[in-house]
Amino acid sequence: MIELDYLGLILQRLAGALRALRDERGSPAIETVLITAGLAALAIAIVAIIAAKVTSTANNIPTK
Repeated sequence: MIELDYLGLILQRLAGALRALRDERGSPAIETVLITAGLAALAIAIVAIIAAKVTSTANNIPTK
């Protein structure tokens, strides 16, 4: 699934940014909030993609 590969890449980039911030003296609160919001949005997008694929597959199951 290309969508999940792309989302995984975004997650890795966000995690790398968070690691880079922690290497400094300390991560300012606003940057931590923005990174957390990005990760939450990513999680919501993943759930939406999975739900859409499951619904599509469920609708294609023959019932007769």
